[in-house]
Formats: sequence, C-alpha cells, structure tokens
Amino acid sequence: MSLVAPVRRPVLADLITRPSGRARAVALDAALVLVGAAFVAALAQLEVPLWPVPVTGQTLGVVVVGAALGARRGAAALLTYLFAGLAGLPVFAGFTGSIAAVAKPSFGFVIGFVVAAFAAGWFAERAWDRRPVLAFAGFVLASAIPFVFGVPYMAFILNVVGGGSYGVAEILSFGLWPFVVGGLVKAALAAVLIPAAWVAVRAAEGSARR
Repeated sequence: MSLVAPVRRPVLADLITRPSGRARAVALDAALVLVGAAFVAALAQLEVPLWPVPVTGQTLGVVVVGAALGARRGAAALLTYLFAGLAGLPVFAGFTGSIAAVAKPSFGFVIGFVVAAFAAGWFAERAWDRRPVLAFAGFVLASAIPFVFGVPYMAFILNVVGGGSYGVAEILSFGLWPFVVGGLVKAALAAVLIPAAWVAVRAAEGSARR
C-alpha cells in the first residue's frame, strides 16, 4: 500500500456532509468553514507575547482544521479567518484585527496558514491522518509552511518598511528558532487528536452496525 493514496480519501468533515442534498451540503460546508475559522481564532488567543512575533496556539488550530475539513475547506476556513481579521474582527492574537495588520511583522505567518491548512488537508485526504506516525510527519511539513511565508515577510517589514538592519541570523532568531520546539509539540498533539477521532468514529460505526 502506498503511503500517498492516488485518490482522495474521506476526511472527518465528510462524515458530517454525507449523505445530503447539494443545497444542504453547501450549507454544511459553509458552517464547517466558519467553525474552523472560529477555532483558529480561539487558539490565537493562547499567546506567549514575544517581539516581533508572538507564540500562539494558531498552528495547532491550522493543522487540526486542515486535517479535519480537508484541503479546500481547510484553506477556505483560514482565508475566512484572514479576511475576518482584516475586516476588523478581533480574531488575531491579542484579540486584534484591522487592515493595519498587514504592516505587522507577524502577518506573513497568517498568509502562510492558508497554504498550511491546505497541505494538512491534502495529507489527510491521502489517509495520513489515520496513523499517528504518518499524521505527525504530515503535520510537521504543514507546520513548516507558515515560516516560508512568515520569515521573509517579517524581514521585509522590519528592514524595508521599518528601516531596520537585521541580518539573517537575527531574523531567524526572531521568527524561526523560538518556534521549533513548540511547533513539534503542536504537530505531535494534532497527530494524537486526529487519529484518535478516527478511532472513535470507527468504534461508533461498529456499534451502530450491531
């Protein structure tokens, strides 16, 4: 059996949306997207203040939402979260939100969350989320994506917009190294929660058949 299934496998959210008519399925998808965005917003408030980027629970929320909802719904949830914050809703860390967030050093990570959720969902759609070891590997890879966006964005804001002169070592000390251990812990937690949810689902389905 290949570790990467060639076709899309169901994710946890698919168990909620099937079987249903098209209109009901669209409504359920929209509701799941909103719940996913709200979940990330809640975890964003679990914050350890650091400058210029705080440590939050957002990454855990991103990978859990992506894995549970799947690639498209997961990305839609994080896009909803991003635009809700830009519209002024207090969904970003510290109960903040406004268009001014684009000038913050941390905003690039929020952009990266959209891609990270899609990646976590993509791995889940290949059944990586059913087994803790594969789930952990997929979630670590997904958790790394926000740094691809966030670190260069942070450097641009600090050095170009803010007129700083921070070198590569300093930028990494601000936006990467403080988050590595926490990121691994959050990926491990998600790799326990999602496979455990599948175990519970299978147990419930088995009981229903008896």
